[in-house]
Amino acid sequence: MDQFTINLLFVGASFALYIGIAIWARAGSTSEFYAAGRGVHPVTNGMATAADWMSAASFLSMAGLIAFTGYDNSAYLMGWTGGYVLLALLLAPYLRKFGKFTVSEFIGDRFYSPTARLVAVICLIIASTTYVIGQMTGVGVAFGRFLEVDSTTGLLIGAVIVFAYAVFGGMKGVTYTQVAQYIVLILAYTIPAIFISLQLTGNPIPGLGLFGTDQASGEPLLAKLDQIVRELGFGEYTAHNGDTLNMVLFTLSLMIGTAGLPHVIMRFFTVPKVSDARWSAGWALVFIALLYLTAPAVGAMARLNITQQFWPEGTAGQAVSLEQIENDPAYDWMATWQQTGLLGWEDLNGDGRIQYYNDKSAAMQEKATAEGWAGNELTNFNNDILVLANPEIAHLPGWVIGLVAAGGLAAALSTAAGLLLAISSAVSHDLIKGQINPSISEKGELMSARVAMAVAIAVATWLGMNPPGFAAQTVALAFGLAAASIFPALMMGIFSKVNNKGAVAGMISGLVVTLVYIFLHKGWFFIPDTASYSDADPLLGTIKSTSFGAVGALVNFVVAFTVSAMTKPIPREISELVESVRIPRGAGAAQDH
Repeated sequence: MDQFTINLLFVGASFALYIGIAIWARAGSTSEFYAAGRGVHPVTNGMATAADWMSAASFLSMAGLIAFTGYDNSAYLMGWTGGYVLLALLLAPYLRKFGKFTVSEFIGDRFYSPTARLVAVICLIIASTTYVIGQMTGVGVAFGRFLEVDSTTGLLIGAVIVFAYAVFGGMKGVTYTQVAQYIVLILAYTIPAIFISLQLTGNPIPGLGLFGTDQASGEPLLAKLDQIVRELGFGEYTAHNGDTLNMVLFTLSLMIGTAGLPHVIMRFFTVPKVSDARWSAGWALVFIALLYLTAPAVGAMARLNITQQFWPEGTAGQAVSLEQIENDPAYDWMATWQQTGLLGWEDLNGDGRIQYYNDKSAAMQEKATAEGWAGNELTNFNNDILVLANPEIAHLPGWVIGLVAAGGLAAALSTAAGLLLAISSAVSHDLIKGQINPSISEKGELMSARVAMAVAIAVATWLGMNPPGFAAQTVALAFGLAAASIFPALMMGIFSKVNNKGAVAGMISGLVVTLVYIFLHKGWFFIPDTASYSDADPLLGTIKSTSFGAVGALVNFVVAFTVSAMTKPIPREISELVESVRIPRGAGAAQDH
């Protein structure tokens, strides 16, 4: 059986499972559509939250970014996992006790203002739409490779699949679909990692193999990798080569952005009791850790395998020849990925070999001049392909490659569904029912939610064709927006007596300064060639656009407290409500206010 047929079997079987679950768990009421009837077990919710969370960025892109940068990109791991600790301790139980369906509804009621609710809806839609761009980009990459079509066609196919199960199932259908998707994606991520760790180090646990010995050379694996990348002009893999301030701000932005993401917070409205919300966050962290503890090993081992393929005789020998790439089965993966447009190479100096090195390194430029090299001839290696290509690079069995195909798609689709549900809930429940037409029927509200989700899918698909970065980079921008706008409002809503005017001013200030900073670096409304700066040469010192969310959050807090201090204090009944939510004495099943 050829690889294409194996891929179709794995992907087709997984999609049939997802759509079958969505039909079985079809939402029949607004409570089921928005909060799965508030009857999800904490372990089930933890697994669904993990799938909701471990997106295309986590599954496809994160290991690629770690592989080609090393230690500095470990900030993704620290920020995303640290954010769950904040979420479990500071937000989840309190928001669940409040007893509402959406984040915007909490903000509107807590700050006793329809304007606050409307601003929260706008913040939510902007952050979620930016996030879903990264997911649809990942869908296009995965479908493009495994259905052997270009990434744009793959993106369109993925959009249809998301529409099929997310629009009809709502939160109830999405929850149980995400449980299945988590099982698929964690198997797809860890099984190849186990194979590759055994190949390179003899240790079946990738996280331990990372610190083990490379069997081919007898050296510690990380020391071997450091040596190779250093000899090719790159910074040492295990060293801190970037800017410390930017790394700290980036980690902080990811942490508080995690705790402010609406599609994740919505998951904690689905459990029966307040205590279940905290347990759900704990279980989610356990399930997420299974992948996140494996990702550094996947990145490092893939970088070693790729580099050794381009320099089969070692860095002191000759680079791989075009003849070997074209005729050696070990290099078949390159031709396959070249068809997607996400991998490219070119014999620039006409010597019949492909030299892969850092042509921006002064030491390597000197060597390149002496050798007659014209520059780095690996002209394109999209970071998002690394995890999907890894089993092929390591020559693993066909069924493993098919499993990875299904896992990559599960990761992207699960998060895309959660984000689209958050967007549709904001539009139908907070905007239409909460602001425009409070008397709308439950049937009408469900219909408006499904129409809003369909429109969101169309917009996300269009934007996904021209994303502002790799999947993880695009997602990091969304985290910055959530960090700057939603997280401070939630924290102040629970732990302070900030009034409505302060909250509105803070959210608008945080969102605007962060959005403008991102647009200045990534192009206005992500339109190519409209950027005034780049992340290589940022506007403010060394602070990149992906790190600015922490600064935006500070602006939000300062403006909110300042405006609140200059205006009327909150009403007595709101003060009592804050005290009630913050001190969960006697908390059982949450009651709607």
